[in-house]
Amino acid sequence: MSLVRKHSVSIRGHRTSYSLEQPFFDELARIASLRGLPLAALIAEIDEGRPREANLSSAIRVHVLDWVKSERANLEVKATASQPFKPALPTQVP
Repeated sequence: MSLVRKHSVSIRGHRTSYSLEQPFFDELARIASLRGLPLAALIAEIDEGRPREANLSSAIRVHVLDWVKSERANLEVKATASQPFKPALPTQVP
């Protein structure tokens, strides 16, 4: 079981906190790294795009989930594209 940990960050000069389970935090840090962003910049981006009724922690989790789903979809497309084309065999008419 992964425990929730509280983290602090400054977003546009305002100090705030968010709580995430370690696997979400690890994936968030990986996303920031892959995008060449500081973690705080990615969090600010997520914060700016979230609905005001959503809390920051939830918005981060949804962002991470959407990113992972998008990565999986891209891998599936690449796997399908790399499959050799197999034409359908003609059917016999009785």
